[in-house]
Amino acid sequence: MLERPAPDERAKALLKVLIERYIAEGEPVGSRTLSRYSGLDLSPATIRNVMADLEEMGFIASPHTSAGRVPTQRGYRFFVDSLLTLRPLEQIEIEQLEGNLHPDHPQRLLAQASQLVSELTQFAGVVVAPRRRAPAFRHIEFLGLSEKRVLLIIVTPEGDVQNRILFTERAYTPAELATATNFINQNYAGLTLAEIRERVRDELRQLRQDMTGLMTAALEAGSEALAESAESYVVSGERRLLDSQDLASNMARLRELFELFERKTALMQLLDVSNRAQGVQIFIGNESGIAPLDECSVVTAPFEVNGQVLGTVGVIGPTRMAYERVIPIVDVTAKLLSSALAPR
Repeated sequence: MLERPAPDERAKALLKVLIERYIAEGEPVGSRTLSRYSGLDLSPATIRNVMADLEEMGFIASPHTSAGRVPTQRGYRFFVDSLLTLRPLEQIEIEQLEGNLHPDHPQRLLAQASQLVSELTQFAGVVVAPRRRAPAFRHIEFLGLSEKRVLLIIVTPEGDVQNRILFTERAYTPAELATATNFINQNYAGLTLAEIRERVRDELRQLRQDMTGLMTAALEAGSEALAESAESYVVSGERRLLDSQDLASNMARLRELFELFERKTALMQLLDVSNRAQGVQIFIGNESGIAPLDECSVVTAPFEVNGQVLGTVGVIGPTRMAYERVIPIVDVTAKLLSSALAPR
């Protein structure tokens, strides 16, 4: 297949202006607007000829209802790679970000980062970190709720609290629940529930036989609870996408997008690709390989500690986004996350 010719300097200048105006205003851009904002001394006829060339190259398209042009996915990609002038964050914005990222609680920190990038960009913010391999617990407590319902309270080493209701085969007295609580905390605190399961087969004999049902139920429910707390995937501000004129006009696609946020798997795979890359990554339209994101762009950056990548922070919004601002926000947030998570 023949390679399409690259635009010359004049065409690049007009393409840059066209995309910037379209991002700012959301309306197809005509030759008069290009003449006004480009600063180039070109006749309307020359501008129309250059636009026709850019359209032939696949960088812009002409909607049926307008004489103006809009960027294509190829146009956005060329703009981001070759024409974009980034707008660095003001020092006061960096300080605001830094002041809102509190390193005392890693799990909360990820949620804060997701909310911050969402608020600053007005799009959906997402942060994902790999599962901690072996969730452990610091303290467990059993609390009787009713005849055959017991509340299991688990406190992790990081201070997370997880609750699960156990439906038991028989009723347990407060004294029995206290015995089970003390037995687990004295013998197993600090271990993972998988490690406990390995040891518990033999050691449960120290407890009466009819207590084993409670302990087995606790281990199963506890494993689920801790696995969920180790799932570091946070999406914030999805509802902001409803305010995006570009996305809200296609409700079927928007529903698919919200289902994608719920399912997580495909999105986590995309963000995992970002984990393995250096610096900011930008997926425009179908470059993500995920159909619900065909009309979106995803801007991501990895965060790391001591050279080891811990996860990814990103923004999901329409392809018509202010890349010059979104990219620095994601980049700086990733760097601040790295700093906040670094050992003190």
